[in-house]
Amino acid sequence: MGVVASFDFEREEELRRWVPDPVRCSVAYTPRVSYRSNLDLVSRLNDPAVLREPARRLAADGASAVAYLCTACSFAGGPGAEHALRDAMTASGAPRALTTMTAVVEALTAVRARRVAVVHPYQSPVERLLADHLEALGFEVVSLTSLKLGSVAEVYGASGQRVRQAVRAGDRPGADAVFIGCTALPTYEAVAPLEGELGKPVISANQATMWSLMRSAGGRARGGGALLRL
Repeated sequence: MGVVASFDFEREEELRRWVPDPVRCSVAYTPRVSYRSNLDLVSRLNDPAVLREPARRLAADGASAVAYLCTACSFAGGPGAEHALRDAMTASGAPRALTTMTAVVEALTAVRARRVAVVHPYQSPVERLLADHLEALGFEVVSLTSLKLGSVAEVYGASGQRVRQAVRAGDRPGADAVFIGCTALPTYEAVAPLEGELGKPVISANQATMWSLMRSAGGRARGGGALLRL
């Protein structure tokens, strides 16, 4: 399998925890881009051009499926732009291509969730783009709960405990599932315990991406949670 990650991605060790031991997962990174804000960053990385070379390298390395691992980078331009990202990876040789938002939509559909509570670390403009993307695809966003973090460094510094607290605060009785956005957040050990507490599926960005990527490659991701039992 192949993963294209944003140039500033720092969760590769956690990402690999979702991958079964016999499976080889290669990671390639987008080119570095300059930016002035969170919105500027994800907008610049929502560009098919940044995927062509890393996707080409992964395909040449034998990846049977390639994922663009970045939540905001794959929803920033809306559903049409997300399709263009997948097309760019396919045109670069990836036999199958998906983005984190492809995977999230597949995961929410698989657990039969239409009303979704969303927990995320994004600033206000990006938060709204995430809600708009989900709503454009037929989901009802019943709550948006921010971790209230500032810089990218703060997001990577967030603890699993802080993520769990935000999920508890963000859940709503009418939500079919909780979605934890952003591949920079630590969620591997949080998903199953939170599901036990809340009594509903909890879908995280990394979990959904690796679940979908493994399915595309004909395998199953490793880890806990209702999604990985499907």
